[in-house]
Amino acid sequence: MAEHNNGSGAGTLYVVGTGVGSLKHMTPAAGDALKEADVIVGYKTYLDLIPEYLVGKEVLSSQMMKEVDRCTKAIWLVEGGQTVALVCGGDPGIYAMAGLVFEIAREHDLKTKIEIIPGIAAVNGCAARLGAPLMHDFAAISLSNLLTPMELIEKRLEAVASADFVLAIYNPKSKKRTEQIVRAREILLKYRDPETPVGIVTAATRENETIVLTTLDKMLECEIGMQSTVMVGNSQTYIWNEKMVTPRGYTGKYTL
Repeated sequence: MAEHNNGSGAGTLYVVGTGVGSLKHMTPAAGDALKEADVIVGYKTYLDLIPEYLVGKEVLSSQMMKEVDRCTKAIWLVEGGQTVALVCGGDPGIYAMAGLVFEIAREHDLKTKIEIIPGIAAVNGCAARLGAPLMHDFAAISLSNLLTPMELIEKRLEAVASADFVLAIYNPKSKKRTEQIVRAREILLKYRDPETPVGIVTAATRENETIVLTTLDKMLECEIGMQSTVMVGNSQTYIWNEKMVTPRGYTGKYTL
């Protein structure tokens, strides 16, 4: 990429968040960026969700674990003068490609024109499917230890659990990574009641969506995978009419 260090290309790199799942949850701005792009680059699973936007485009798809290759290729194309949409599920700035794009551009001292197009992230998309679990302070933690040591993940889990944050767990479990969610539950149970409400949303807003309400004590009895987001309530969270709700404190201050 050395020949592109001056950033002479006239193209734009749109890092596009396509949202939580279904096309109706994708923003108009994301759709506009996809339409404007000469080339669309992305993880095949996410590209399969937007087939109508791929028609007439050059499409470069790859499998999981190829994030650096995708971002590098997208930047190289933009430096060559093309307009490129780099597709991410959810929001590109939350456990996705936005940060990596900037890291690569910075590493090579590029002046690439980069525009981040936000999308509905799993944390708020799944919360909406559950009810209102994030009405008070919350944190998001990924249990993937591919890039973050498990010791640091456990330290952050301890901090979140002890401070009574509602917790949104990303990347909770895969076929190979099965122990992280077990360890997370062990840490949470040190600070929270076993009956603490837990919501598990898998494939949110897609045809195969599943929504499960359970408890911290019994959450591991439920199906959890890489398409799942796990929401663990705080000490005030409750279930009402099959919805998970975390009160913000209005009842104690106002007459409702």
